[in-house]
Amino acid sequence: MRLILGSASPRRLELLAQIGVVPDAVRPADIDETPRKRELPRPYCARMALEKGRAVPAEAHEAVLTADTTVALGRRILGKPESAAQAAEFLLLLGGRRHSVITAIALRAGDRLWHREVVTAVKMKRLSDLEVNAYLDSGEWRGKAGAYGIQGRAGAFIPWISGSFTGVVGLPLAETATLLQAAGIRCAA
Repeated sequence: MRLILGSASPRRLELLAQIGVVPDAVRPADIDETPRKRELPRPYCARMALEKGRAVPAEAHEAVLTADTTVALGRRILGKPESAAQAAEFLLLLGGRRHSVITAIALRAGDRLWHREVVTAVKMKRLSDLEVNAYLDSGEWRGKAGAYGIQGRAGAFIPWISGSFTGVVGLPLAETATLLQAAGIRCAA
């Protein structure tokens, strides 16, 4: 069975490598990621992973792995910011509070479909204007749900998490390895 990663995320490739998995191909899904009116974060995230999985073309001998990561502050979805101003807004909203990071994964092999959502509680410290501006200047906020990446400079903003660190980065490895093994794809884990 060939593995297709339905994501352009370099972080997901790096995370898969940690469990000894190298996809045979990378085919990012191109879908509309706009949340539906009044859609809650967890169902939204699950829908995105599943829709991405359906959107990636695959042959009968290929399995498609897709994922979506969503940052949620209560019922509010904080997606990928469109500007530095929006990134600053997200960081200031998250500062001093706990929030949830949801990563949904989906694996499609033929007519079989496995999926899972992993929710991690994260606390971000209250950020000073200097910290926010320095982080914005770094550019690390670009392309990241909630405007931060825990694996980079923003790791200094996170004093506490409860759940999957790799899920916050973008691919919960324990759950991903379980799904891959269920589909007959070997992992080093």
